[in-house]
Amino acid sequence: MAAPNFANRTLYHGDNLPFLRGMNSETVHLIATDPPFNKNKDFHATPDSLAAGARFTDRWRWDKDVHPEWVDAIQDDWPAVWRVIEAARAASGDDMAAFLAWLGVRLMEMHRILTEDGSLYLHIDHTAHAWVKALLDAIFGRRNFRNEIVWCYSGGGIPRRDFPRKHDTLLRYTKSDDYTFYIERKPYKENTQQVGKRSTYSGGDDIDLERGTPITDWWTDIQTVTGWNPQRTGFRTQKPLELYERIIRASSNEGDVVLDPFCGCATTPVAAERLGRQWIGMDIWDRAHDVVIQRLQDEGLAGPNGETNGRLLTFGQIGYNTAVPVRTDDREVAAPVLRTKTRRIAEPPGPRLSRDDMIDILLAEHGLVCAGCDREFDDHLYLELDHNTPRSDGGLNHISNRLLLCGPCNRIKSNTLTLSGLRKENARRGRMASQRET
Repeated sequence: MAAPNFANRTLYHGDNLPFLRGMNSETVHLIATDPPFNKNKDFHATPDSLAAGARFTDRWRWDKDVHPEWVDAIQDDWPAVWRVIEAARAASGDDMAAFLAWLGVRLMEMHRILTEDGSLYLHIDHTAHAWVKALLDAIFGRRNFRNEIVWCYSGGGIPRRDFPRKHDTLLRYTKSDDYTFYIERKPYKENTQQVGKRSTYSGGDDIDLERGTPITDWWTDIQTVTGWNPQRTGFRTQKPLELYERIIRASSNEGDVVLDPFCGCATTPVAAERLGRQWIGMDIWDRAHDVVIQRLQDEGLAGPNGETNGRLLTFGQIGYNTAVPVRTDDREVAAPVLRTKTRRIAEPPGPRLSRDDMIDILLAEHGLVCAGCDREFDDHLYLELDHNTPRSDGGLNHISNRLLLCGPCNRIKSNTLTLSGLRKENARRGRMASQRET
């Protein structure tokens, strides 16, 4: 585990992507976060609330919100993620694809900074649930999916032509098979207790009445933050402390680092502080730091400047930072495919070419020909940009290590073969253009 390059109890103010990219790898034990859901709405806090002035737009457009650099990084290093985005674009439109690209580059960094025994809980609703689940499968691996937790609640309006939507989902993933987890239990219902007593006397299966029954993945005992709730900041997307305290208790130990990259209402930092964890928050809203302090004060965990009493914090102990952390590790990149066998040499100097730039140059040099099977095409859309030496073996993103392949060749090559290995495999299968002609 690398040494953290950030201080406990720090709120980073600004877009969370640079901050995530600046954090050392494997330094966070738990990420519990509630990102936008792609609801195509604008959200505002009430004018008289603690969060007055807070707003965010949960709308996404491919031409406005997606950076070409994100597309290049995903296509180069996370092809499975790119296939999810392409499928979403075909099935659900550009706005869903834009949202997934925006969220995907951040989830890639979250995966990198988690410790090997770390966990992610990502809060989502029906709007983008299916696509976000596929996105997380592509990043964390399907075998590291642990739970789909359904958080049920009541209140709000009742639609006339649909069943009322009264639940959100928390998708729980781990970094590996060796993860931190503690079972939470609740008391058995009274009728179960009576059955348990009778079964003990009659020699039947024992029910552990003292320990209680484990909490399942169906949570009905935690309600939303309504107008009367003292936790309320006035933001309609605020989640209750009890919800995130359950998450933190289940998947971290005292002293562990808990991160929330979307912490506007301060729920995760406050829950982490109450449970004796270290915490880092990130938010783009200007007053997020004030809300963190105010909510800690309301919980009796923070006092005026200069006041200290045991675990009581002071303003000076709650950091505020707009500067990106400077990495002090080996600068491991987000994609697992890039965990190279040997240290990669530096990229050659000069301007960084985009994928489109590289494709144009390679087409000008070699024409509409697949480098893997020598087949000619009548449109460049049949050719895909790939690496000669795979990234998993230390191959560069530089154009000197790039080539154009048809779709079948790209799938055969995957991230294991070099171009020469691909051509040998194609010759063995009789797939070369010269073999087909004869």
